Formats: sequence, C-alpha cells, structure tokens
Amino acid sequence: MNQQAIIDEAQILRTLQNMESVTDQDILDVIQAGRDMKGLNADQVAILMQAHSPEVLSALFDAAKFVKETIYGRRLVIFAPMYVSNLCANECLYCAFRARNEAICRRSLTQEEVAEETRALIDQGHKRMLLVSGEAYPREGFPYILKCVDTVYNTKHKHGEIRRVNVNVAPLSLEEFRDLKAASIGTYQLFQETYHWESYHRVHVAGKKRDYNWRITALDRAMQAGIDDLGIGVLFGLYDWKFEMLALFQHIHHLEHRYGIGPHTISVPRLEPATGSDIAEHTPYAVTDEDFSKIMAILRLAVPYTGIILSTRETAETRRASLDLGVSQISAGSRTNPGGYGEEESVDSSQFSLGDHRELDEVIRDVASMGYTPSFCTGCYRLGRTGADFMDLAKPGEIKCHCDPNALSTFQEYLIDYASEETKTVGERTIAAALAEMDPAIRVRSEKMIAQVKSGRRDVFC
Repeated sequence: MNQQAIIDEAQILRTLQNMESVTDQDILDVIQAGRDMKGLNADQVAILMQAHSPEVLSALFDAAKFVKETIYGRRLVIFAPMYVSNLCANECLYCAFRARNEAICRRSLTQEEVAEETRALIDQGHKRMLLVSGEAYPREGFPYILKCVDTVYNTKHKHGEIRRVNVNVAPLSLEEFRDLKAASIGTYQLFQETYHWESYHRVHVAGKKRDYNWRITALDRAMQAGIDDLGIGVLFGLYDWKFEMLALFQHIHHLEHRYGIGPHTISVPRLEPATGSDIAEHTPYAVTDEDFSKIMAILRLAVPYTGIILSTRETAETRRASLDLGVSQISAGSRTNPGGYGEEESVDSSQFSLGDHRELDEVIRDVASMGYTPSFCTGCYRLGRTGADFMDLAKPGEIKCHCDPNALSTFQEYLIDYASEETKTVGERTIAAALAEMDPAIRVRSEKMIAQVKSGRRDVFC
C-alpha cells in the first residue's frame, strides 16, 4: 500500500475545480443534509467550503452546534499533553524539535521525572493524558515509550491518578503497535501534517519522517495490530486548507472502507511560531479565523460522530468561539516541553508557542460559565466502547446516555478535590442546570452517580 492508494490528488483538484458555480442555495441544501447527522461526501464538503455570506455562515455554524449537542450534549472532554522527550531524528522545517535546531535544550525524562510530571498533572485534576515524544528516543529505543506509559499508570497521588493515557509518537512497525496495544493505551494519535505530496517533501527534508508512505500507512498498521481508537489531523498552514480537508476525508474513507471504522478524533492545529523555524514564523498558507471556523463546522457535519480536538495553540478567545462550532475535546493548562509541569523552564525546550496560557482551573471555570460540562471521563476505554462498539452507540444517539452522566460525575469529582472556591460555585450551578435539562431517566442515573461521588467514592462511571 502507498500514498496513491489512499490520497488521489488529481481527484481532489477536479472536485475543487467543479465548485466555481456553487450558489448559496446549494450550500444551504448541504447544510440541511448535514443536520440529518449521516455525514457528507467529498462533493458536499467542497460545497460547504464555498460559504462566505454572513447568512450562510450563520446557518453552517448553527448546524454544527446542533449536531454536536444532539450527539454528545454540552459535555466537553478535558485533557493535557505530557512531553516526555524532545529528542528527534527528523528535520521538519516547521518544528522546534527538528534535529539540527540548536536553539532549544534537548532532554528526555527519566522514569522518576515522568512520575513527577504525572503527579503535577494529577494535582491539577487531570485524568486524561496525551503522552507525546519527539521522533527519537533514548538509547533503549521504543521500549522507553512503553515504560513511560507504565510509569504514568502506576503513579497514584493524593486524590487521584491518570486513568487513560493516549499516545502521540512516531509511526511504528506492526509488532511495535501490538506492544503499544498491550500497554492498554487509549487513542493512538498521528498527524500526516500535510497530505500534499510536494509540500510534504518541501518541509520534511531529512529523517524517517520524510517517508510519506511510511507515515500515511501507520494507521493501517495500528488497526491491524488491534488499536481501533485512532486520532488523525492536519497541521493547517503548510498547504491550502481546502485541499487538506478533502485529502483528510479521503484518508477517513480509506479507513472506513478497509476496517469498517474511521478515526475516533480529528485534531485541527494551526501552524504557530516555533523557536528556530522561519516557516513557523511566516506561515506558507495562513488560515484566517473565518476559514478556521468553517473547518471546524464542516468537520462536525461531515463526520458527526468523530471527536474534534482543539489545543492550546489557539487563544482563549478562539477556543471559546470554537465550542459552538462542534469542538468536543480541548487540552488545558498545557506545556509543550519535557518537565514543563513540575519545573520552571529556564531554557527554551518547547515544540511551539501557546496561544492559551491559562491554568486548568481557569479554563474549567470559563467553559462551565458558558454552560458546558467539563468531562474527565475515561469510561468508554475501560468498558471496551471503542472502534465499532463506540460507533454502534454513537450513530443511533445512545452514547449521550453515557457521556452526560459520566461528564457530571467526573466534573463533580474535580470540583470536590481540586477546584478553587470560585470554580466550585460556578461548577455547581452548571451541574444543576445540566440535570434540570436531562431526560428524567438519565437524570436519575446521574444524580445517583453524583451522590456516590459526594459520599466519597471516586471513578464512578457507566
């Protein structure tokens, strides 16, 4: 299998060329189809990209909010990345971790330092972690990542622990993916960065990452190894966003056609400044805020049951606006350098610049005040609701019966164990409002779970 078997660039260009005569009514018709929550095809996605008038954009954004809240309710999953190493053998011109960049301090955490970082995240209140590493490891090689995952799971501290570790590391062999599966990870996340063949090789000039085919087929190997919970994404800004969107959908279609399920999450990072990177300072194909909003809304209509992740690359203002556009997961209180949670950074070792520097408690208070329920739930992973089993619940709308109660119980746990007094006040109001709007049967279940948390139980989920 190779790139041509997954991404058809000529087809993408033909689709884009056929959009020159699209009318506002054409766009509105597709928006209406998207509200049916059955997904969209490539032509429909391309039509939505042509939305420009205020009236049509308003209809698009309203539909995205409707679909997200119909499927998942107003819960918002919270997580944090933990960078265990910034060693890298690749030369990716947009990334501070690139091998020949001497402007940052290189470091890999020891297992005790991994435990210290884990305790720092637990003290914030986190339950979900995305473990991230540069694409090179210390002398022991890939087993280092497995040891890090094991260390995180075995670190218990005061009130809590990290209950689910998702992983973003370099593409692996089939056997290595099997080992990663055996480590009980949650999601394996990997971004193609750009699907455009020429642009990919223009920005990846050395190292194994230059091999486009090895990277784009990594999710196939993960699926074949039994990892059915996958996260994909594009680094928007390396090439035209319209091309990237259609290529992304070709990749999704490939996974659905070959394995019966698509990705569990899609991330939408935009290129941000990075130490030692001229490209990151001067984005080749900058994505405007309006187009970025369209990207998120179109994704929600096109793949309605897939989680959409927005990171702290974006500003607090952009992140607030995104919550009404279909985003269902956000990172909070993030650091992008090894040791960033437990130590003060004296020398720059971060991967990129952050747009949202707020600590977790402030983010939680902010989203709760907007009527969203912060969720630290990890129940689906531990009950086996991943891959096809998750979709069997999501497509008929039944996953919300689990998401809403689990969000409230984990939020209640956060409020008791970690929240500031101001956040507790806001959070209790949010929980009360969410309960008042629930279906009576689901409300009874939620109230019982919340009562268990208040009585001292932890990790209550259904």
